[in-house]
Amino acid sequence: GDLEYQMSTTARAKRVREAMCPGMAGEDSSLLLATQVEGQTTNLQRLAEPSQLLKSAIVHLINYQDDAELATRALPELTKLLNDEDPVVVTKAAMIVNQLSKKEASRRALMSSPQLVAAVVRTMQNTSDLDTARCTTSILHNLSHHREGLLAIFKSGGIPALVRMLSSPVESVLFYAITTLHNLLLNQEGAKMAVRLADGLQKMVPLLNKNNPKFLAITTDCLQLLAYGNQESKLIILANGGPQALVQIMRNYSYEKLLWTTSRVLKVLSVCPSNKPAIVEAGGMQALGKHLTSNSPRLVQNCLWTLRNLSDVATKQEGLESVLKILVNQLSVDDVNVLTCATGTLSNLTCNNSKNKTLVTQNSGVEALVHAILRAGDKDDITEPAVCALRHLTSRHPEAEMAQNSVRLNYGIPAIVKLLNQPNQWPLVKATIGLIRNLALCPANHAPLQEAAVIPRLVQLLVKAHQDAQRHVAAGTQQPYTDGVRMEEIEEGCTGALHILARDPMNRMEIFRLNTIPLFVQLLYSPVENIQRVAAGVLCELAQDKEAADAIDAEGASSPLMELLHSRNEGTATYAAAVLFRISEDKNPDYRKRVSVELTNSLFKHDPAAWEAAQSMIPINEPYADDMDATYRPMYSSDMPLDPMEMHMDMDGDYPIDTYSDGLRPPYPTADHMLA
Repeated sequence: GDLEYQMSTTARAKRVREAMCPGMAGEDSSLLLATQVEGQTTNLQRLAEPSQLLKSAIVHLINYQDDAELATRALPELTKLLNDEDPVVVTKAAMIVNQLSKKEASRRALMSSPQLVAAVVRTMQNTSDLDTARCTTSILHNLSHHREGLLAIFKSGGIPALVRMLSSPVESVLFYAITTLHNLLLNQEGAKMAVRLADGLQKMVPLLNKNNPKFLAITTDCLQLLAYGNQESKLIILANGGPQALVQIMRNYSYEKLLWTTSRVLKVLSVCPSNKPAIVEAGGMQALGKHLTSNSPRLVQNCLWTLRNLSDVATKQEGLESVLKILVNQLSVDDVNVLTCATGTLSNLTCNNSKNKTLVTQNSGVEALVHAILRAGDKDDITEPAVCALRHLTSRHPEAEMAQNSVRLNYGIPAIVKLLNQPNQWPLVKATIGLIRNLALCPANHAPLQEAAVIPRLVQLLVKAHQDAQRHVAAGTQQPYTDGVRMEEIEEGCTGALHILARDPMNRMEIFRLNTIPLFVQLLYSPVENIQRVAAGVLCELAQDKEAADAIDAEGASSPLMELLHSRNEGTATYAAAVLFRISEDKNPDYRKRVSVELTNSLFKHDPAAWEAAQSMIPINEPYADDMDATYRPMYSSDMPLDPMEMHMDMDGDYPIDTYSDGLRPPYPTADHMLA
């Protein structure tokens, strides 16, 4: 056994001696066999005779049997060789260190020598020889699989040097450099900042035009690690054409890992106000939509979140028919995240887009949304966007009436009315009020709405909202937002819904019996024009019944109504005139004459049709102020400034939902070995 061992070690020594230093092994070169890396021999043969220093280092190397000890003894010599002025010596030394870095034991010895690692880094960034560049990047790549190796690279200034290597024309050098940077970004504290300071992003984004899917998967994951939670990085990616290149990858590749890592970058960028339009304009919605039917759940989920985040700036995008159909189908799943994204995206894409509203309605979208609400229970993240989407689908498009009927036929009315109950969040309550107002436009919905006790609930909410608003008026304080909703919006919404419901005689009676007239008359004095309009509108409906007309008069409504005849809002003035006509019918001639004079002096003298409408009590179907969008204020993560948007006092307009920030969802865990 001892003899065999001795022979094998002697043979190994000869092989190494012959490989590293031709001419030192004597005549017997027959043992120069398969242990050599393909192509290495010819490279070495091409090199000039190595220096005597290198020869003595190799003699030392092959006399040690233990790899770690062998490497440790040789390190000082190898470090000197890497710093040699002769490029031939440097190249040969780099090859030896590269071989050592491939073995576990000797690799540990290498990374425990800061001098050697620094010499490798210095050699890498100074060399113009492609073989040396390949060997040195390979060494750092091998060391980067260990924490000690990462720290040694980091401390030796390896990050700026590796970033510089991203300009190399050699594919293998690029691959080693990006993979080493990726390992640093994942596991080395301070690496992200160092890469940013070395302008790493500016070098990485152009690499997205390469066509190796595995290389692209690592590059995109580097971008995600750098951009997550860092607004400046997101803007650098944008400035270097990142959104367009990322969308192109989503469009052209099928490698799941690459699609997943790319979708993660897009998800992070999709909460940046500057990147969002760029992604959408590059065709991002359509490219992401392609993968909603993938059999990779993690890819589907990322695409859904990204679509959800982008959707509020994509309301005018064409070519989303297939995406909308898939989103409607997604409403039937039970996964909370999927439902949150699907409802939110549908809500935004149906915002002020008649074509999308019609398409969703025709593809059973109303039914699917109602069922999602019935299943969601108390999950506001699903219920609120679903209600918003239904509110959009039930107004201002050719199939709106079909949608209004569909909510009833799918047993949605009782569940929707229940959402008015406190302590539901105010944004959900506000959206529900707008939906109920739209449902009331359909006469067939009046009975089920009444059975669900919608009128007492609306009146109760109106009273509460009015009391809150009055408290702030009395205190002279500006009314705050409650969860992004002002009480004035609830006042307007409830009154507007009651106005439409009051078209039905039974509902009119119930509204009157709940002693609402004093409150409606008070609302005529509101400084908010929209509230004046809906208050005059509901009084116009109630005044059709004599008992109610008398009650309106008894509350002293004539004075504010006379003022409102001069309102800039034609609808308000028309409603006010109609109420005044009704309550003046039984009055003495002097009173009627005064009303007539006021009317003559108001805008009606220029508008015979409005005069006629007021006299004949025709319900006026003016657009209910929903041609304007009222948007929620966007919520961003703490690393970005909160940017409150102007809120329009509009209860039943379509409005996009704010984006989810990348800070609101934890980052997905990233595997060290991306390509396993």
